[in-house]
Amino acid sequence: MKYYLVAMFDKESNEYIEQVQKNLCKKYKLYKSLPLLYITLEIVGDPDVDKLTKVIAELVKPYKRFKVKVDGAECSNSSQKFAALKVENKGYIMRLTRLFNDRLKLNGFDVKENSPDHDLSIALTGNLFHSKENGSREKNSEHIRYEEIDRMLVVDRLELWKNVNNRKEMTVRKFPLREY
Repeated sequence: MKYYLVAMFDKESNEYIEQVQKNLCKKYKLYKSLPLLYITLEIVGDPDVDKLTKVIAELVKPYKRFKVKVDGAECSNSSQKFAALKVENKGYIMRLTRLFNDRLKLNGFDVKENSPDHDLSIALTGNLFHSKENGSREKNSEHIRYEEIDRMLVVDRLELWKNVNNRKEMTVRKFPLREY
């Protein structure tokens, strides 16, 4: 089973992203069940969960809440079929992503290779993006720039999730970040 290490937002940032998400779904007449808002930092395959949570807790201990910059929402209805906010790939979040990848690899966990081309994003519609009104395959195969967004969002905790469809059972452990 795969486990996901994700960055979660504080209340104010989450409310802002939810509003963007609702506007997008309203504009393109998407489904009403909205996915959770997060940034995936790492994916770990079949770990010893106790060892994994211990390693993550140790790594997170010195870190404070931090900001990430989002610079636009894009919709893609090609092979990936999603809408997302692009996260700027520099600063604190990239350092954390590299740190988790390197340290988990050193501890024998099954993680992906750290790639400098790894783009971080916040999924707004999951992978079920579709327009009820627009069935044209040609129109749906392009990137659509939905909205110009230039905003800083605050990440206040990391969470370890298991890959299940039940939201109540999904969260394995929460790792709050220290206050400023």
